[in-house]
Amino acid sequence: MTQECLPTTSRLPLSTSTASFTRTAVVHAAAWKEMFDAFLRERGGEDFRPFDAASDYDEYVDGRPRADGVRTFLASRGIDLPDGDPDDPPGAQTVHGLGNRKNDLVLEKIRTDGVEAYDGTLRYLEAVRAHGLSTAIVSSSANCRDVLRSIGAEHFFDVRIDGVVAAERKLPGKPRPDTFLAAAEDLGVRPDEAAVFEDALAGMDAGRAGRFGYVVGVDRVGQTDALYAHGADIVVQDLAELGDTR
Repeated sequence: MTQECLPTTSRLPLSTSTASFTRTAVVHAAAWKEMFDAFLRERGGEDFRPFDAASDYDEYVDGRPRADGVRTFLASRGIDLPDGDPDDPPGAQTVHGLGNRKNDLVLEKIRTDGVEAYDGTLRYLEAVRAHGLSTAIVSSSANCRDVLRSIGAEHFFDVRIDGVVAAERKLPGKPRPDTFLAAAEDLGVRPDEAAVFEDALAGMDAGRAGRFGYVVGVDRVGQTDALYAHGADIVVQDLAELGDTR
């Protein structure tokens, strides 16, 4: 790995969502679209305007905690629903009900199709660990541990701050920096000694708000300009581009 790609520190929290190194972003976007389209079609009738799995997903949902994604997208359409309770059934017309429906769809798609990892990014993780750098995963997903286990990647990370941990600690999600800051604290490093690796625009905002030393954007869907606009120091298509991972 080249020194240009890494902060000059002995420990580097690799703060990233599971979508940065697994092909789950498409699965999540499809699940959001299926859930929102059913809701919007029932609500709007002839005025139905579908959820855009590219622009709406990137702008309002990607990288945010599930309930925040529901609220943010609905607000963009001028829709206000009651929050309800976290254990609302998937059919409930509440923020948590819609979020739980989306989660059921994601789990169904993962069980049916499985999860595929980006090999180059896994090689980068191996190289980072070989250099003795500490790593953390920061994800808004409550399914983060299951995804890591499904691809045999749980051992790559010293710290996990995901949707479950964030709820337990009452940490607000991206674009707030609190989950990234918690990961850095758990690793025992200052934010300015650490790097954030993210594929979501909300994650870019969080990395910058947390004053992290280096923010790497991972562009899987053709949003390089937007990642730079949201604060990326560099944008790559795969973390393997950052150094020699052969």
